[in-house]
Amino acid sequence: MFVLGFPLLLVPFAVYNIVAFIFRLPDDFWTTRAATVHMMSGQEWVVTWEDVLIAFAILLLWVELIKATRIGMRSVMDHILAMVLFIGMLVEFLLVKEAGTSTFFLLVTIALVDVLGFVIGMRAGRRQVEVDVPQA
Repeated sequence: MFVLGFPLLLVPFAVYNIVAFIFRLPDDFWTTRAATVHMMSGQEWVVTWEDVLIAFAILLLWVELIKATRIGMRSVMDHILAMVLFIGMLVEFLLVKEAGTSTFFLLVTIALVDVLGFVIGMRAGRRQVEVDVPQA
């Protein structure tokens, strides 16, 4: 399956960079209104583009954590790529002016959770369970 060897969090990272570097939208683009949802309580919930991107990244993180439970060479390669992606995102956050936003910081944090999920999964995968069987 193709999706197993591809870090899905690359998608929101790419979307952010496309908006920041190719379309050159203003700095406040992420905090502008994307939609308004009229709630049954009478409250209006204003959804920003930042909310949409972060929610999408969290859904992809869920898929990545499910993928982290698989053991094998393809899974290891997927996690190596996730680590490379996290390091690249962290370097961009620290060094690139356009990436110095809270939206990008939250994307970096989500990528960190993905990497930490792999570490925890590997520790749990190494455990060996032994069961004593009484002899008759």
